Amino acid sequence: MKQRLLLKGFEVELFTGRVTGEHVGVASAVTKDLPEFVKEPDHRNLEYITEPEPHYGLLKESLLIPRRSLRKWLMPRGLTLLPCSTLSLGNSKQFERSDPLNPYHDLIEATYGTRVVTTSIHINLGIEDLSLLFSALRLVRCEAALFLALSASSPFLDGQSTGAHSQRWLQFPLTPEKVPIFLNHAHYVSWVEEQLSSGTMRNERHLWTAVRPNGPSRPYEVNRLELRICDLVTNCDLLLAITALLELRVLSLFNNPSKLDPLKISALNPIELEGLSDRNDRDAARSSLDSTLHHWIDGRSIRCRDWISQLLEEVNPLAIEMGISEKLSPINTILDKGNQAMKWLQEYSEGSSVQAVLQKSIAEMDAEENLPSKAEAILG
Repeated sequence: MKQRLLLKGFEVELFTGRVTGEHVGVASAVTKDLPEFVKEPDHRNLEYITEPEPHYGLLKESLLIPRRSLRKWLMPRGLTLLPCSTLSLGNSKQFERSDPLNPYHDLIEATYGTRVVTTSIHINLGIEDLSLLFSALRLVRCEAALFLALSASSPFLDGQSTGAHSQRWLQFPLTPEKVPIFLNHAHYVSWVEEQLSSGTMRNERHLWTAVRPNGPSRPYEVNRLELRICDLVTNCDLLLAITALLELRVLSLFNNPSKLDPLKISALNPIELEGLSDRNDRDAARSSLDSTLHHWIDGRSIRCRDWISQLLEEVNPLAIEMGISEKLSPINTILDKGNQAMKWLQEYSEGSSVQAVLQKSIAEMDAEENLPSKAEAILG
């Protein structure tokens, strides 16, 4: 029987601001008028969540419809959406509360400050079978750096180049600092209970790591994998390409777990895999596609670009079988021409200011999101 596509959904965080690139917080006002959006602790960014959908043909519109609605709200106020994952021109010294009376927001501000004021894309894949889910979590944890490298879009902070491709990932407070490679669901449950008991985690959602289990009642009821490492990807075709690579990698694991589950074939033990993965994530945050990473199979050095190219080759037969091979093509463009952060840094090195770089991308993002959809084009 032909393999089915998984349910997929996105959690999308966005910054609001002026067309000149400065951040302007309006989350509290937006959420009063547009209930599909939710507030973050700092009002300069906000979030929306798409409904789970297996078919790629419908995912793009599910990503764009809320943004178009938000743009209509922002436009008469002289505001727009900002294509960045850090406070590129903002004031990272000051926290701007969206809900001053919220005690949890008190905790966030006091504990982390503006390190958490970032935007990102969280990709969720529905996986009901717990054994397969935790096997997939192990594989994706060991390869998460590759997805960060494709999505990196945060080289600036406070009007300056940081020298990193994903400043967001380097500054974001991973919590708890040490997260194991989960051996199974029972291991995950007992570990979370220990963190809650010790106060390392304040609640069941307070697991801020590259990839985690998600579901209706964590840690006990989980039914999806949530990849959290990606920076904001404003181009929907690229986001769907990254999602397709992730899904194909997971489906390949389901087809052959004995060859793709790190717990079964890696020469490294779980503690070594944990350290390797975390180091790879940091290295990818610094240099993305140009980074040298270490493979989870045996710890050998491998160029990030080469590793991604290898994965594309490996998943291509399955992509053809599933009818989604064309969805991967934007990744080849990224490998050839660089990701968003690399393009921005190139413009910056050639003399453009951070503000000028952002203004150009703001206009490009606006134009991309306001292209008519296929349905609109057919209807005229």
